[in-house]
Amino acid sequence: MNNIVLFEPEIPQNTGNIMRTCVATDTKLHLIKPLGFKIDDAHLKRSGVNYIDKLEYYVYENWEDFKSKNQGVYYYFTRYGHKPHTSFDYSNKNNDELYFIFGKESTGIPKEILKNDLDHCMRIPMTDKVRALNVSNSVAIVIYEALRQQDYNDLLRDEPHKGADYLERD
Repeated sequence: MNNIVLFEPEIPQNTGNIMRTCVATDTKLHLIKPLGFKIDDAHLKRSGVNYIDKLEYYVYENWEDFKSKNQGVYYYFTRYGHKPHTSFDYSNKNNDELYFIFGKESTGIPKEILKNDLDHCMRIPMTDKVRALNVSNSVAIVIYEALRQQDYNDLLRDEPHKGADYLERD
């Protein structure tokens, strides 16, 4: 199972977008406090989280609380990583819980956490013209790479509401 972990997220709109992505991809979301907003924040709801009732999410008091309750393979996304996100095997043949961990918008994941697992630190390749991508964009890029390697699990390949033949119909 795929899991997105947000370490101390600060911006409700980003978290709202990520919540929507998690619902679309059948991915669990883990939020590690402190949060820069309330879960019921109006900005969060405006970010497309009218699906929040379909989202499986958990909130933790701190990093230690999260780690004590979640075992599996941890992947850390940081601008200081040396490996591209596509260099890892997310096919999950061992049926492990996979945790894709993203840091707070202002400072990322603390160095004290990252230095304990440098082999799982990665970055999304980009130019030197920006410091980092928006976290919600990064989450989408990474979760879809993992799902591609997993053959998209049970996600729908055709649009369910208007029908698979919508484009062919007059």
